[in-house]
Amino acid sequence: TMAEHISKQFDLELETIRTRVLQMGGLVEAQIIGAIDALMSSDIAKLDKVIAEDALVNAMEVSLDEECQHIIARRQPAASDLRMVITVIKTITDLERIGDEAQKVARMGKLILLADRVHMPRFREIQKMAEVALSMLRRALDAFARLDVAGALDVTRQDRKLDDEFDANFRQLVTFMMEDPRAISMSIDTIFMCKAIERIGDHAKNISEYVVYLVKGKDIRHTALEDVEHIDL
Repeated sequence: TMAEHISKQFDLELETIRTRVLQMGGLVEAQIIGAIDALMSSDIAKLDKVIAEDALVNAMEVSLDEECQHIIARRQPAASDLRMVITVIKTITDLERIGDEAQKVARMGKLILLADRVHMPRFREIQKMAEVALSMLRRALDAFARLDVAGALDVTRQDRKLDDEFDANFRQLVTFMMEDPRAISMSIDTIFMCKAIERIGDHAKNISEYVVYLVKGKDIRHTALEDVEHIDL
């Protein structure tokens, strides 16, 4: 029937935007990996590539957002279909922000590498934080792909670990600055980079919370983790 045909088409449209979200996620992931690899190997050309690729991520967000607006206008989705479209709109905003933070890391890295300083930052801490942030992003996207609420809540737990690492790095860098004023500019740049990575974790956590909303129809943002565990999910 005509109705069946239309609903099949609609399912296909929803499937397509879901796939494109995951493609965008893959691109953003590659940006973070590229920025950190380039940092560790002092590769300016690779940093430039990461900085340039941000435009691609932005373009994907714009086109996916438009597609979602069209679906809402044309299909007037309800219930879980509407939640899917809303989740996509929210998720791509966070993915675009993650791309911005990866670009920020690459820009800062470039400044540091070109500045030829006595004190070079210890990128190892940044790399360690980036590994946690990347794992959060992967798990959030995976939870989105598989509508996995338990996996999504794991990301929220990981966010605490990342915040703790940021605090520890921050304290260590402040100690450096107090001990050796010549280390100040390097320490400040490193703090900015750590902050950018910590923000990537925050956005990954947001994405995982949209997955809970998508599956359960409950918005758990601004709910303490302890309380989330008790929501009847």
